[in-house]
Amino acid sequence: MTKKKVYIVSHSHWDREWYLPYEEHHMRLIELVDNVLDLIENDPEFNSFHLDGQTIILDDYLQVRPEKKEAVKKAVQAGKLKIGPFYILQDDFLISSESNVRNMLIGHLESQKWGAPVQLGYFPDTFGNMGQTPQMMQLANLPAAAFGRGVKPIGFDNQVLESDYSSQYSEMWWEGPDQTKIFGLLFANWYSNGNEIPSEKEAAIAFWKQKLADVERYASTDHLLMMNGVDHQPVQRDITKAIALANELFPEYEFIHSNFDDYLKAVQEELPEDLGTVTGELTSQETDGWYTLANTSSARVYLKQWNTKVQRQLENIAEPLAAMAYEVTGDYPHDQFDYAWKTLLQNHPHDSICGCSVDEVHRGMMTRFENANDVGHFLADEATRQLTEAIDTSVFPEKAHPFVLFNTSGYQKTEVVTVEVEIERLPFYTGKPEDLYHELKQKATPDYQVIDPTGKAVASRIVKEDVRFGYDLPKDAFRQPYMAKYLTVELSVKEMAPFSWDSFALIQGETKAFEGSLLAQPATNEMENEFIQVKIENNGSLTIADKKTGEIFSKLLTFEDTGDIGNEYIFFKPTEDQGITTENVTAEITNKENSPVKASYQIKQTVMLPVSADERLEEEQKAVREFRERQAQRSTTLRPFEITTVVTMIKESNQLFFETTINNQIKDHRLRVLFPTGMVTETHEADSIYEVVTRPNQVSDTWENPTNPQHQQAFVNVHDQNKGVTIFNEGLNEYEVLADGTIAVTLIRCVGELGDWGYFATPEAQCQGEYTFKYGLSLHGKPEERFATYQQAYSAQIPFNAATTARHEGKLAPNHVYLTTAEGPIGWTAVKRQEQTNHLVVRGFNLTAQNIPCELHKETQPATCLTNVLEEPLTPAIEVDAPLRPFEIRTWRFEK
Repeated sequence: MTKKKVYIVSHSHWDREWYLPYEEHHMRLIELVDNVLDLIENDPEFNSFHLDGQTIILDDYLQVRPEKKEAVKKAVQAGKLKIGPFYILQDDFLISSESNVRNMLIGHLESQKWGAPVQLGYFPDTFGNMGQTPQMMQLANLPAAAFGRGVKPIGFDNQVLESDYSSQYSEMWWEGPDQTKIFGLLFANWYSNGNEIPSEKEAAIAFWKQKLADVERYASTDHLLMMNGVDHQPVQRDITKAIALANELFPEYEFIHSNFDDYLKAVQEELPEDLGTVTGELTSQETDGWYTLANTSSARVYLKQWNTKVQRQLENIAEPLAAMAYEVTGDYPHDQFDYAWKTLLQNHPHDSICGCSVDEVHRGMMTRFENANDVGHFLADEATRQLTEAIDTSVFPEKAHPFVLFNTSGYQKTEVVTVEVEIERLPFYTGKPEDLYHELKQKATPDYQVIDPTGKAVASRIVKEDVRFGYDLPKDAFRQPYMAKYLTVELSVKEMAPFSWDSFALIQGETKAFEGSLLAQPATNEMENEFIQVKIENNGSLTIADKKTGEIFSKLLTFEDTGDIGNEYIFFKPTEDQGITTENVTAEITNKENSPVKASYQIKQTVMLPVSADERLEEEQKAVREFRERQAQRSTTLRPFEITTVVTMIKESNQLFFETTINNQIKDHRLRVLFPTGMVTETHEADSIYEVVTRPNQVSDTWENPTNPQHQQAFVNVHDQNKGVTIFNEGLNEYEVLADGTIAVTLIRCVGELGDWGYFATPEAQCQGEYTFKYGLSLHGKPEERFATYQQAYSAQIPFNAATTARHEGKLAPNHVYLTTAEGPIGWTAVKRQEQTNHLVVRGFNLTAQNIPCELHKETQPATCLTNVLEEPLTPAIEVDAPLRPFEIRTWRFEK
């Protein structure tokens, strides 16, 4: 009889920061790797150690032990230290599509510096798995993925699979929405099922009887995987002794110290014909719903807002500008971008970006966000300067003040833009700073108008005049301080082409005023453009009429507050809490702006909220009482809570923009904004990772959680056959579609403990202080019209980039379209340069489940080839202008 083979893989799941600050975990990491290297050196039977799929561990270790670099390299190249393929172990859903790719790309490049990475997509503790994982892994040359969450294991004795989210075996096929299929490995008994193997006889007998029964319950072959490690687990130094004892005690099995490479090869050679297939995103849909951990998408919302801000700065502003500037300079700042991306990615592990660590961890994250953002701003400014110096502005008159608008998004943009233009400068060497300041301040400013390169006046408005200190930092000279006068100019931009720039200039002359009727009617608290009519009701909610479809939506922008006695991972409402809304308040409504191109109202609403949970909560937390058993309620002490929202309409846009500000002094609560759609549908759509995902509005029969929170990136949509509502956002990653079709977006969730396996107080997770939330609404008609609102949602996160320049000749045209994209439902995620060759790389994906035509040209040239996400040419090659397959992720490379 053939023996069953037990593959024991030594590892430690290394959360860089979590219930301890980063440096405390870091110091323990040094001890771990020291011991691993010692075992590799001194125990010839020690096969290897799996370094948790993330190459950053090597950087962290060598930061303290630089003298160990050669020992590390020797261990990797000998196959004893198994590294990669990722840079960090990320949270799939809370970082952008492109961040997920950069984690693989940087991890791949870092692995190559040491040796060969493990060819396994590794997601041991990710809080749910993105649906596009199969396609993304295939595009990174990774034929398999291992994961610990998302799929319900049924077991060998149950022959009936319950759904697409359950599996009879721990091994399965995983199929993405584009029908890419890879091998999937579920840690059905967790990634600790072989932890701390006894090396003493009686203990070993008991251990293996239980553990072998557990693993055999789900295994599809006679190759059994035992994971010898768990979170922050020290390496088992007597593992080879324990394995020798197991072989002695259980001769019907063969126990070996092994690795994923050997295990995956063996198990895939003997897979049964009845191996099941799971499809799409895996988010524990077939569980009781309590431990999906989706509520981490609203923990410490400030992290999510900063993350969105920095991702947009790097992906959608700095990189496209630098890619375009390469045409002028022949240089691309790869090292600086690499540094910025690594800094940002260090905030993307699941315990970091999810906001479910101790306060010290998240304070450290803010420094990384700021640093990465500063680098992104510097690189964008440098690229903008290089471009504007090369743009021909000599077409403008003498004494003109030229400025350039860049649309670095992949979408047409229609906005009212404000640009600050310097009109006069007095260097410090010309006088005393104070005198220069007053000279400019007192000098009368003539009228100015905006013109385009043909000399035609452009409708505009001067909204602000300012005098202040400034300075230049020349590349070849000492800093140069000055005083300058600035005018802030407002102009309306309609349908500016993707990946393009337009030049304008400010010259003296009568301003061309905006034409048309005012958008707002302050007497009735209404505003209207050609797309929608908005009425602000007395309670501050909105009634909106879609002028194209005739549909009317009411009670939009209602706020709801409930108590939360859960933790950073999980929302749990006190049992007696009925929630408090703004439905019955009297709002203070003020018209803030009213012009033919833009109108806005400020809405102030005040509700009385409990100051916190009652005193029972702290005792229940200290006792580590499971949240579902807690008896705490909301406090009977109330205080006023003011919600201030500015609602803005643009003349040429069907979008309505909201900016809500609060000063949060309430604890243990959740604030959501509600948009009743009036549509009770079976499904809805949301922006996920390289996918517009369709999700059911009904939960499974096993679901017990009264809520069904979900992740989003840029938007969520509910539609039927005649109408639809898209709610878009900036850094608000949690939503829920309620039973009546209401879209509920979480603005802030405030709790006082980490949760999980003990009591870790997190007072800063109460998110006290001032917060501003940006989000908006688009209406559409027939279902095919919804994709335009999705692209508008992406575009709304990417501001125009504006820069002033001098009047000069240049080789670049004043107005130019750098990339010509196909019109259609495509999401664009990257415009950058390939590191090894400086070839232009562009990435996008199909938003739909249909084939769509797609042509992409750089000026007039088509792409040279298509590549995978590692930016290697696809084999076999695919035509660069071939239609995009349903949900396809595509990367184009231009070599000229």
